[in-house]
Amino acid sequence: MNPAVDFYFSKNKKWLEELEQLRTFVLDCGLAEELKWGVPCYTLQQKNICLLHVFKEYCAILFFKGALLKDAQGILIQQTENTRATRQIRFTNAPEIVALEATLKSYVREAIEVEKGGLKVDFKTSAESLIPEEFHDKLTEIPALKTAFAALTPGRQRAYLLHFSAAKQAKTRAARVEKWMPQILNGKGLDD
Repeated sequence: MNPAVDFYFSKNKKWLEELEQLRTFVLDCGLAEELKWGVPCYTLQQKNICLLHVFKEYCAILFFKGALLKDAQGILIQQTENTRATRQIRFTNAPEIVALEATLKSYVREAIEVEKGGLKVDFKTSAESLIPEEFHDKLTEIPALKTAFAALTPGRQRAYLLHFSAAKQAKTRAARVEKWMPQILNGKGLDD
């Protein structure tokens, strides 16, 4: 247990018992405990495996490469339809965590094996399918735009593609592309 992380557990009174159970189970699997993004993060040789976090209605363990886990029990949840890699298991009480101890540990061990195996989530396939025709046309017409877009991080690229694709009408998609082209050309993301 990392003392730098203790404050997180004491500040979450509502989920204290549940978080302590999860913390114990994860640490039993031999991971290092760190504080990242203000939450307990569990790593193997500096690589993120999982983290614990709380919400109003539940607490959860989140697996960074959860999409690559087999999920034999069918308990992994994709938080939103746009989430590609991460998956979480949600809990609303300590007894359900205790009942799933063996399962949780097996999921953590599988996540460790995924990391040791160097497996990666394929982000490109899904991102490429999101490119709306209006944006594709601009990328073809303006080589500088294509270069600038390619230089953005995958997350920034995806944010733009989701934003452009979300519009139902072609004229709205075209207007969004026009509006955000200067931002892309300046190497900035949608929220920068």
